[in-house]
Amino acid sequence: MTGSEAMAKCLEMEQVEVVYGYPGVAITHFFDSLGNTDIRQVLVRTEQNAGHMASGYARTLGKVGVCVVTSGPGALNLITGIATAYADSIPLVCISGQVDSDLIGSDGFQEADVTGAVESIVKYSYLVKDVNDIPRVFKEAFYIANSGRRGPVLIDVPIDVQRAEIKNFEYPEEVNLRTYKPTVKGHIQQIKKAVSELRKAKRPLICAGGGIFLSGAKKELRSFVEEYRIPIVHTMMGIGVLPTDHELNFGMVGNNGNLAANKAMQECDVLIMVGARVADRAVANPDTVLDNKVLVHMDVDPAEIGKNVGPTIPIVGDAKHIFEDMREIEFSIDTSSWLDHLREYRKLPNPLKFSDKAVNPAIFIGLLSQNMSDGSVYVADVGQNQIWSCRNVNVKEHGRFFTSGGMGTMGYAIPCAIGSKMADSKRQVVAVCGDGGFQMSMMEFATMKEEGIDIKVVVLRNNYLGLVREYQHYTLNDRYEMVHLGSYPKLDELAKAYDIYYYRLENMDDIDQKIGDFLSSDGAALMEVIVDPADTVR
Repeated sequence: MTGSEAMAKCLEMEQVEVVYGYPGVAITHFFDSLGNTDIRQVLVRTEQNAGHMASGYARTLGKVGVCVVTSGPGALNLITGIATAYADSIPLVCISGQVDSDLIGSDGFQEADVTGAVESIVKYSYLVKDVNDIPRVFKEAFYIANSGRRGPVLIDVPIDVQRAEIKNFEYPEEVNLRTYKPTVKGHIQQIKKAVSELRKAKRPLICAGGGIFLSGAKKELRSFVEEYRIPIVHTMMGIGVLPTDHELNFGMVGNNGNLAANKAMQECDVLIMVGARVADRAVANPDTVLDNKVLVHMDVDPAEIGKNVGPTIPIVGDAKHIFEDMREIEFSIDTSSWLDHLREYRKLPNPLKFSDKAVNPAIFIGLLSQNMSDGSVYVADVGQNQIWSCRNVNVKEHGRFFTSGGMGTMGYAIPCAIGSKMADSKRQVVAVCGDGGFQMSMMEFATMKEEGIDIKVVVLRNNYLGLVREYQHYTLNDRYEMVHLGSYPKLDELAKAYDIYYYRLENMDDIDQKIGDFLSSDGAALMEVIVDPADTVR
């Protein structure tokens, strides 16, 4: 067995079903070995999107996504996909080819120190120097990626190692890393302290982040809040922890959140932050917002607890196990007056106004998501479209909302949606982009069509890089530089070139009919939605 055959065998042992990648000489032997397996190989059009597709696949199934690229520019192009996954704690195993071992450090053709380049944006990285290490390295990589705080792991394999013969292939049954022992069970005394504070609370609140999904704790969280009637707010990555219309869900917090959620954060007396980093986008001024309240911070990564604000009660562990333990401790709490108070904030009108010259993006997103089937996946790109989506999307009982939260990577939506649809072909998957982010990944329409992937893509079009233009409007006295995208490409002709159904919405006339036709179209579809450039998120 060669090293490349051993690598393919490792993926089979991990029950990998699909890899996303782009070939080059330095990784061709591995792709050749994959051809002798049942693992599906998906050829992307640029390496960054291999990471995003693997991310969408991983987020949908809750398992490790796999992407494969060649050395040098191939591996470096993948870095944005790796960083995006790292920022949102998405488990990936990223495999890169490398020049021959004896050329490393000699500036050989297409050589790059990719393990060094990704040092700050991976959980761990390997440069495989001995072919006999391949089984151990792959076993460890999958374990590290999908345990503790999830994240990407890189495996860099030189060509000569892929060609070398392995003496004895034996895939390890378990992993025992002396320096990596992630905590799963929360400390029971800390949990009891948290429950003790809840007993005394008059205005308790839970702020949930993306860690709820990563730990598979959605069911446990819902059972806990419904039993004790504790209101919930969420970060951008926590959208969907409860259905949008659930009575205990008061929406997204932060600079781009809604009034009820932010007021709840300010006025609560006991705040439980779970699976959230207390990052600047969710809590802009943590010392002010968290003043005069008890803060319980639960996170599987001890490095996140106390990083941005000091908690009263830290609890290191997996949210699923912590909520199970909390429910075993009997206590009672009356939140009826607190809930009535928060409901009054829901009634306050939204001060944001939109132009009547084109499509109202807030109304459009609300109608689009309401008409999507239960269990569907809504993927938002980055920019104004992301903020409008976060505020107005309706995530149903079994639905999911994906976006690039921590890194804010434009061009994420389309490849993520492709990966999500491949993970579960029965789900309806819709990607919503601005025209800037769309043009960063529209080449993946070729991948979508060649692989027979039926996703729906919305482009909110204002011919500008809208969020930067808005910043220039408010802070630079309308001096608009480097933000005008112009009127190209012609999306109707682009859709025709890829044999994709095309729909155009210029105003609010017949909006229900056109959304219905778009979502029910038999195959991949593109909808161009005209938005006034003057429309803003604030």
